[in-house]
Amino acid sequence: MLEQSTPPQDPLDRVFAALSDPARRGMVERLSVGPASATELAADYTMTLSAVVQHLKVLELSGLVTSHKTGRVRTFSVEPEALGPAQRWIDDRKRAWHRDLDRLEDLLRQQSP
Repeated sequence: MLEQSTPPQDPLDRVFAALSDPARRGMVERLSVGPASATELAADYTMTLSAVVQHLKVLELSGLVTSHKTGRVRTFSVEPEALGPAQRWIDDRKRAWHRDLDRLEDLLRQQSP
């Protein structure tokens, strides 16, 4: 069941919250191939169309997905640039970890006979 809570205010938190669910990650992966309707996306899951639409709302609130309506069909598309804040956050952590590991390596070399 999809948790009904207030979405995080911070864009980075919204992206990570949206990607925390495997079904939503799968939808983002599917949409990276090309746009699709909620009905097309629902075909890949055992959940109801209503549940798929709820997941898509979370993805839209995070900015990872946009939609447009033509007639009665709403089509969803992925927005790759929305991953930018998450990628920058991850890259910053990686740089800090590598810097710490490099310092540890230097320290260990100094203490080796």
